[in-house]
Amino acid sequence: MSQRYHVIHETLYRYAAPVSLSQHLLHLTPRSSEFQQVQHHQIEVSPGVAEQRRHVDWFGNACEWLAVRQMHEVLRLIAASTVEVRPGPEAWRKAPGVAWEDVAAMLAAFPARAPLNAQEFALVSPQVPQLEEVRLWAQASFTPRRPLLEATRHLMQRIWREFEFDPKASTVSTPVAEIFQRRRGVCQDFSQLMISALRSLGLSARYVSGYILTHPAPGKPRLIGADASHAWVQVWCPENGWVGFDPTNNLQPDLEHVILGWGREFSDVTPMRGVILGGASHEVEVHVTVMPVELRDFAKLLKEVRERDLTPED
Repeated sequence: MSQRYHVIHETLYRYAAPVSLSQHLLHLTPRSSEFQQVQHHQIEVSPGVAEQRRHVDWFGNACEWLAVRQMHEVLRLIAASTVEVRPGPEAWRKAPGVAWEDVAAMLAAFPARAPLNAQEFALVSPQVPQLEEVRLWAQASFTPRRPLLEATRHLMQRIWREFEFDPKASTVSTPVAEIFQRRRGVCQDFSQLMISALRSLGLSARYVSGYILTHPAPGKPRLIGADASHAWVQVWCPENGWVGFDPTNNLQPDLEHVILGWGREFSDVTPMRGVILGGASHEVEVHVTVMPVELRDFAKLLKEVRERDLTPED
């Protein structure tokens, strides 16, 4: 049984001085795959876009580049999509997988005994180094001849137990070594730590950017703009392909995770990055809504977002 969602990702930049030119690269188009189908996607930018190009990046993610050439002090971008998510195989949650050492040997073999894209994600990347202290820590989960998926679940559970979610503890550039030492961070940090641990053991893991359906407290309404971007991990298993693990929530993604894209690390799939001419300092707000389609008509939901009061809070 599948689940359909409306996803609206709103980004608002307020500049301290006028901006005469801004250029941005977006990873805000959900990715169609075996277990996810994008049924509708649109992007709105205010002020209007002078130039816009679409392309697919090295990892197969849909990207957009856009340029705004009108003088502006506020930039508002709304990415709105309807996505159908299908359940993954039950084996992802039950199968133990082959012994992890055998998978590591496949990835290290020459000539290749694993797909090229799996080998690629076993390599280090700028934000995800291989750290000896992380490797030694991870070995408590990856004991000799332990099945890959069983060991990865155990590693996920340990991150969830041993690390504290703290939005103030890190930034997008906080190193993995610091997260490991301080034992606190957010979903991006926990995902990159888990990837570092897996790669340090010779395994292949990739960073997944997307969203997760949140649940309001009993008796409370589902609020528009109250959700957030999310990140998790996929590990390569020769029997099952790419299998997801969410260390922030200690679960394997299924019907409540929506994928935007994947890469080696956060920097490969940053939702929005750019350069500007002018502006001085700036403030940024991000508001995300993940809404089951049966709860709200798409046009009405988008209208509510467009008409949201943009007056800065005191």
